[in-house]
Amino acid sequence: MKPINIRNKVVALLVPVALCLGFIGNAVAAEIAQTPAALTGGKVVTADDVKKLSDAKGTFFVDTRSPVNFGKGHVPGAASIAYKEKSDKVPNFDASVDSFEVAKLPANKNAKVVFYSDGPTGWKSYKAAVMTVNAGYKNVMYFRGGYADWISRGYPEEK
Repeated sequence: MKPINIRNKVVALLVPVALCLGFIGNAVAAEIAQTPAALTGGKVVTADDVKKLSDAKGTFFVDTRSPVNFGKGHVPGAASIAYKEKSDKVPNFDASVDSFEVAKLPANKNAKVVFYSDGPTGWKSYKAAVMTVNAGYKNVMYFRGGYADWISRGYPEEK
């Protein structure tokens, strides 16, 4: 009878487990990747900034979430312009594989425009803001805290 090499069996069992955990860990990290805290050519705004802009009127708010999520609640007066995302969740994303209808934004490229989605892990609003800056808009704001931050502060919502 052949002797059993326990060490080899343990290694043979642990290597696939470790590989699986590595893949799962990378997938989870990708799922919760935080958006950048700065917007080149634009400005990152807080919930308090957005509330002031909302109260003052004259700012165009864009909810980049899906129409279903928009229907569950949104910043009052916001327009639903969903960002269809296929690119990686990285600052230098490939916008050519994504879809965002810039034509639905105000024609005036000096208009104040605020983009938001779910929160700091909501890449759709960041990407829409980047695309809008690249389209020549001058007053682009990215509400990084997003709808989650808006609601957590007890600010009004529309449904």
